[in-house]
Amino acid sequence: MGKNLIQKIFKSHLVRGRLEPREDIAISIDQTLTQDATGTMAYLQFEALGIPQVKTRLSVSYVDHNMLQTGFENADDHRFLQTFASKYGILFSKPGNGICHQVHLERFAKPGETLLGSDSHTPNAGAVGMIAIGAGGLDVAIAMGGGPYYLKMPEIVLVRLKGRLGPWVSSKDIILDLLRRLTVKGGVGKIFEFGGPGVKTLTVPERATIANLGAELGATTTLFPSDERTLEFLRAQERERDWVLLGPDPDAGYDQVIEIDLRKLEPLIAQPSSPDRVVSVREVAGREVKQVCIGSCNNSSYMDLMSAAKILKGKKIHPDVNLTVTPGSKQVFEMIARNGALADLIDAGARILESACGPCIGMGQAPPSDAISIRTMNRNFQGRSGTPSDQVYLTSPYVASACALRGVITDPRELGQKPPRILMPKRFFIDDSMILTPSPDPETVIIERGPNIKPLPTRGPLEDVIEGKVLLKLGDNITTDHIIPAGAKVLPLRSNIPAISEYLFERVDSSFFRRAKESGGGFVIGGENYGQGSSREHAALAPMFVGIRAIIVKSYARIHRSNLINFGILPLTFKDEKEFEKVEQGDQLRIEKVRDRLRANGSLTIQNVTQGRTFDVSHGLNEREIKILLAGGLLNHTRERTLL
Repeated sequence: MGKNLIQKIFKSHLVRGRLEPREDIAISIDQTLTQDATGTMAYLQFEALGIPQVKTRLSVSYVDHNMLQTGFENADDHRFLQTFASKYGILFSKPGNGICHQVHLERFAKPGETLLGSDSHTPNAGAVGMIAIGAGGLDVAIAMGGGPYYLKMPEIVLVRLKGRLGPWVSSKDIILDLLRRLTVKGGVGKIFEFGGPGVKTLTVPERATIANLGAELGATTTLFPSDERTLEFLRAQERERDWVLLGPDPDAGYDQVIEIDLRKLEPLIAQPSSPDRVVSVREVAGREVKQVCIGSCNNSSYMDLMSAAKILKGKKIHPDVNLTVTPGSKQVFEMIARNGALADLIDAGARILESACGPCIGMGQAPPSDAISIRTMNRNFQGRSGTPSDQVYLTSPYVASACALRGVITDPRELGQKPPRILMPKRFFIDDSMILTPSPDPETVIIERGPNIKPLPTRGPLEDVIEGKVLLKLGDNITTDHIIPAGAKVLPLRSNIPAISEYLFERVDSSFFRRAKESGGGFVIGGENYGQGSSREHAALAPMFVGIRAIIVKSYARIHRSNLINFGILPLTFKDEKEFEKVEQGDQLRIEKVRDRLRANGSLTIQNVTQGRTFDVSHGLNEREIKILLAGGLLNHTRERTLL
């Protein structure tokens, strides 16, 4: 049997293990990316490794998250990032140059290579045939130091596309259809490889929309072949030299095959407050809309914004609607400014935001209370927008533009106009002047550290007896936003773990931080898919800082489980899920002989001291993960041995 595309790229980068589902493997990393909300901590961790220069072929530090400068904190972080990049051999994308995933796709993503990014939407680069994986900042720091990335070999799912999208149907509807079918946990432990004749009908920006939102399935990554459409895009970016033809063998095998007939899709929309609550637009048409936001790392490309501008040209948005438009990069911004599309958007009533994550992470543009906000973004978790009672819907630029015009949720097929037809430019406008190269004399560079940048918290080796109260009991699909919120108030504290820890579980239980500190730590109990969403390792760092010893759940999201291990927190699962119902918040739990039992087998016995009973849990840790936990985390473990 021939090889699929994932197997081909993994094989060329394989450092350890066998390419069999659920086998432990390690792959070499060609490129890394960070953004400013996760980057400061990642670079503090890299600095702690004591390595003088990054060892990857390419590493880029982007500034796109913490752009709202209401105090000194964000600006200080940006100066730290710029000087750190200059000293350690990292490219620095200045504020205003664009959102990391859009810029990386334009200027750096390369077919056949591997990319590790400290952002969960890093798979965006899979649109050009690159294996791009989101991870915690510490994993990225290790990769920058020349270490491999460890993971369990995922199952490989072929999504076979056939036909062509109909009028007013977009690539966003393809991934929304998958989310409707599979749910937000349907991709855990899987990689989605797109193929079939329908793939050739999709441009790279359309593929990026799908690859980006694949993160919401819980997938390890999403990959498209590198074909003539990839060449078309790279040639327009003046990067034709980076193109190689890459695809699966004709007789390639897959663990699962999903077929989507593009001709049968219609405009779709994800209802509040999960990306998988997908219905057809016509099912919810007529609901009043107060806000529309177009653009984020999803649907902010030149072709996306040109589509919106074509629909809105010569018209005015509904008087009750506030419309914002976010160009994904300086390249996109400058191109729509030069060709007049920006003026069309402004004339229609749009407010133009800077090229940053903005509304998607609650960094401005919080919607009114209880009001519907239509967004072309990738997440609509409750309160993420900055408004606790938000009603955020996710959809395509076509639908968003129609909603802005009508003031109600509208199927764009009802607009009575021809759908926009936007062609790939022959040449994109290229200006990389806002991407700064490292200093040729790194020893002369002084890293600037503001007062909000605090030392990296650490812990000692794993204890042999773990005891404490159940501080919090939670349900299914707890996101990293539940654990550590995003938004304008909390994001500036990403480089200050003592300060950000005060917001731990704030949206769930505002007393949690106080109780955790008073108790000296303890346990957290959760349900299915615990830790879904962002790659933010702060959702593990802050619990470690307040003394959380172990988390016991039904199942984990991939990145968060890795982050817990990286910071010395035991990620345990109930052997019998009925036990979840029996454990109560406030119960005193105790685990004895932890270190010996981790080495001996895959389970632990927990004493519920309060209830006078015991129950068993699994840890599912491999030998390497056990060593990391015994050392008290990945940083301690790495210091004890060579990277490779």
